[in-house]
Amino acid sequence: MAFTTTMLSWSIIEYGKRLGSQTAAARTAVRWGTDYLLKAAGGLPNRLYVGVGDPNADHNCWERPEDMDTPRTVYWVSPTAPGSDVAGETAAALAAAAIVFRSVDGNYSNRLLSAAKKVMTFAQTYQGKYSDSVGAVCPFYCSYSGFKDELLWGASWLLRATNDISYLNYINSLGANDQADIFSWDNKFAGARVLLARKALVDKDKTYDAFRVQAEDFFCRILPNSPSSSTQYTPGGLMYKLSSSNLQYVTSISFLLSTYAKFMASSSHNFNCGNLLVTSNTLRNLAKKQVDYILGQNPSKISYMVGYSANFPKRIHHRGSSLPSKASHPSHIGCQEGFQYLNSNNPNPNILTGAVVGGPDQNDGYSDDRNNYAGSEPATYINAPIVGCLAYLAGSYGSG
Repeated sequence: MAFTTTMLSWSIIEYGKRLGSQTAAARTAVRWGTDYLLKAAGGLPNRLYVGVGDPNADHNCWERPEDMDTPRTVYWVSPTAPGSDVAGETAAALAAAAIVFRSVDGNYSNRLLSAAKKVMTFAQTYQGKYSDSVGAVCPFYCSYSGFKDELLWGASWLLRATNDISYLNYINSLGANDQADIFSWDNKFAGARVLLARKALVDKDKTYDAFRVQAEDFFCRILPNSPSSSTQYTPGGLMYKLSSSNLQYVTSISFLLSTYAKFMASSSHNFNCGNLLVTSNTLRNLAKKQVDYILGQNPSKISYMVGYSANFPKRIHHRGSSLPSKASHPSHIGCQEGFQYLNSNNPNPNILTGAVVGGPDQNDGYSDDRNNYAGSEPATYINAPIVGCLAYLAGSYGSG
């Protein structure tokens, strides 16, 4: 949730002008997230709340949000049970959102930045993986990449929000030099490097040149024709990273491609992957190809954005979409009773317009089946990054 908030904020920061009439709606969505994160940070310095609801109990029910009666167990991290990863991401979300609201609601922006600093201090002071402290989050959202990437990410956003050089000094002391060929809610190395590289490209500040080099190493691992590419592509041209909700990696990496292309274009910068010359258009064209694939230009001719075009997934793995609405079925639908709707062959009665699902397999195949949760489940962290991509491409190619 915090990663969603950070990425939607970054979309507004980079592409607010291109979002046009959607900017206010995007800000409202960010505020929905940050209002919650401010409450979650309210127990500091002793507690940062990181989740509500027993994930196993919730997964054992298929019921509407309005009918939920599973335990609302509250989970938190603390000095003795630390979670630098979830805290670093929460700090990033609050700091990025502080930038979003700076020009429209100064008081709220100040509250966000103040909370971001407190959460970041907590992340730095009490170091550890949240999934070691809060066992219930595994196997759902284990911290596989550790927490150094979130310390880097949180500090990078606070540096962007404050220009306080102490955050740069902290970043340089971290030694967060892991190579990366992925970007997601779990692994932030590439995102932080692109964010920091902006200073080298747009502001021409050579202090940040090492981050530019690391960012370009990441892109050399993504580009299909690069000699150092470690990224698989489907026969239809889609990036393929992991089998579960692969489109989350596609949208997040496409956001970085779009954003770095923007930085490169503004500074007339090119770079090389071995003998391959990479221009801003190289990155933009790959981002466009990925977004076009998601929207229906693929071998199956399916739009993986629900409600977009005539052919889109009709049986997505989503409780509220698959169960009858309260209007059509006012009486309570119990925990186990709802599974008849999960296992039904009927299309979902409520269309979750705009949601991007997990997507096809490595051979471009897709099964429109609710039980295919790796492919048919939508998630906010799949959607948030594509907002920036779409705004960038609409601005670059026109809105047609």
